[in-house]
Amino acid sequence: MKKIVVIGLLVALILIVSFLIFILPMLSDPVVEGKPVIYLYPEQTTDVFVELEYDGVLDVTYPDYRNGWRVTAEPDGTLINHADGKEYSYLFWEGRSRTDYDFSEGFVVKGSDTAAFLQEKLGYMGLKPAEYNEFIVYWLPRLQQNPYNLISFQGENYTQAAKLHISPEPDSVLRVFMAAKEIQKPVVVPEQTLEPFERIGFTVVEWGGSLVD
Repeated sequence: MKKIVVIGLLVALILIVSFLIFILPMLSDPVVEGKPVIYLYPEQTTDVFVELEYDGVLDVTYPDYRNGWRVTAEPDGTLINHADGKEYSYLFWEGRSRTDYDFSEGFVVKGSDTAAFLQEKLGYMGLKPAEYNEFIVYWLPRLQQNPYNLISFQGENYTQAAKLHISPEPDSVLRVFMAAKEIQKPVVVPEQTLEPFERIGFTVVEWGGSLVD
């Protein structure tokens, strides 16, 4: 009888551990990767194929993502989509994933200071005014109303969850992804060190972000 009880307890323990490891994370709300947009700047008119290997669910793409985007790109960033023959300024996608974003370093930004903060940091990281103004217009309404925001620009935890495969291979790639969460009062966090970006040859630029609860 004791042997049966012990076996039963072991089975119950295994089921509980399995639930905590595998099932519980699936029940948590996914994070939304909001408006990542991809700019292509070749040195000359070039046919480009862009594939997104995304560890999540795509909700929206524009132009329509058909196992990849096939476009003709101009040096000024203008894109002609092969599927419909229409002109686009960039490639847009939005999706949901369970990426665990890193806030061990970052910036505590007062809501009313958001625009100035983003102008400074995005420009320093290498976005041009036309690019970072698009970023700010999209994210400012979601951030400036909060008392404070904890903001951290993500690295491999984002790029590994949303891999880009581009042919021909670009000479330089800048992927700026902001993770932000609302906080009610300032907290102490090590300031993140950001690196400037140099555009060399065929350049690909992407920006996006996510609001984390």
